[in-house]
Amino acid sequence: MQNIVLKNIGVFGILCCISALILSCNSKDHNVQKEDMVLRELQSSLEVLANTWYPRTVDSVRGGFYADFNYKWDLKGEQSKMLVTQARHLWTTSTLFSHFKDSTYLELAVHAFQYLSQEMQDVDQGGFYTLLKSNGKNYVPVSKTKSAYANAFAIYGLATYYKVSRDTSALSLAKKTFLWLDQNAYDTLHKGYFDVLQLDGSNLLNVETNDEAIENWIRKDWKDQNSSIHLMEAFTALYEVWPDKRLEIKLRELKLLIRDTITSQKGYLYLHLDRDWTPVVLKDSSEKYRKDNFWIDHVSFGHDVETGFLLLEASHVLHSKNDTVTRAKAKKMIDHGIAKGWDYNRGGFFDGGYYLDGTDECTILNPAKIWWTQAEGLNALLLMATLYPEEENYKKLFIEQWSYIQKELVDDIYGGWFIEGVEGNEEIRKASKAHNWKVNYHNVRALINCINMLEGTYEVTHKE
Repeated sequence: MQNIVLKNIGVFGILCCISALILSCNSKDHNVQKEDMVLRELQSSLEVLANTWYPRTVDSVRGGFYADFNYKWDLKGEQSKMLVTQARHLWTTSTLFSHFKDSTYLELAVHAFQYLSQEMQDVDQGGFYTLLKSNGKNYVPVSKTKSAYANAFAIYGLATYYKVSRDTSALSLAKKTFLWLDQNAYDTLHKGYFDVLQLDGSNLLNVETNDEAIENWIRKDWKDQNSSIHLMEAFTALYEVWPDKRLEIKLRELKLLIRDTITSQKGYLYLHLDRDWTPVVLKDSSEKYRKDNFWIDHVSFGHDVETGFLLLEASHVLHSKNDTVTRAKAKKMIDHGIAKGWDYNRGGFFDGGYYLDGTDECTILNPAKIWWTQAEGLNALLLMATLYPEEENYKKLFIEQWSYIQKELVDDIYGGWFIEGVEGNEEIRKASKAHNWKVNYHNVRALINCINMLEGTYEVTHKE
């Protein structure tokens, strides 16, 4: 009898193991099918997005790209030519060519490069003009300052264009712009770069009165996270095609400044900092002053999750093997964005919050789900899911984020992405589809990165 019982238990155990194995295989098959479906959706969405923007935005008369379109993609607005806008089109068209291998995008990239180099470059004083406006006959520079942030995007676009075109004039211009910035905007005393510059590139530290009505006067002596992270982004792209020692030193320096100084202990970025890197905070100001100057000091979840990705990208390009400190900090930043900025009811990342009372509670002050934040969030969530597959929450939130974008951001009627998640506010559907600050580099980059990650070809996630 004892032998019979033991035999029965053995058979039962084997059956349990087989059942568990079948369930596990079914679960894995389901996950694979789900990933395949999401991959197809991402690929289709990228194609639709690219076809929505191009060639519609091309200005074949004045050069460059039109900036302003209404919700139906009709031209509407002053159509000024901002450096950030034009440089982002250069990056995007170059990247689309790299992805699709369609020569049409290379032709668009050539068009973008010609405008940037011929019309927006300041051949006399160096760097690039910030903004050109039409005087009725020609487009002329109107800004009284130059911007390190904007010039960073010029470098970013030029380096990426060179990577796909091998046009040495583009690489030469990218090098020239880096050296101009490093000579003029770099702070030799405290490191880092000033964003607001005089037209010749020099800083405004010794300019005490705003007689010239200079833009961004309040920020003239500050450092900031936005220009810093995008300078790192630009230097990363340039270093990939031009491994210059001086550039390497400044890229490593920026990576450390962003990782260890600009990022707070909690895992979010300080938006603005004094020259010596003391954070500019408004917690002791009145509620009205904080609200009126929200742009100066708050927790920007979109920048935080984006920076986590940019830090890892820089570390990868620098061939920083076993850079566990940067990986841990990037993860902490993205985890903070999830913990404090994720909407667990609807999905998506909120725009901004604030630690009002010094506690661990981050109050959401702007609940809008801005389009570019959702794109960067999508990219960051899948990046973490790829790097940390044992933490299933990342993949779960990635799927939810993609569902949110499809439901609340993608315009299935006219094309493109809404400026923020609709969530029942039908007025958002009639907001501009494009303007100088709403281009397509965030969502194109996120879609391509996610496609590459799901296909297993994304280099940043490969082990050194």
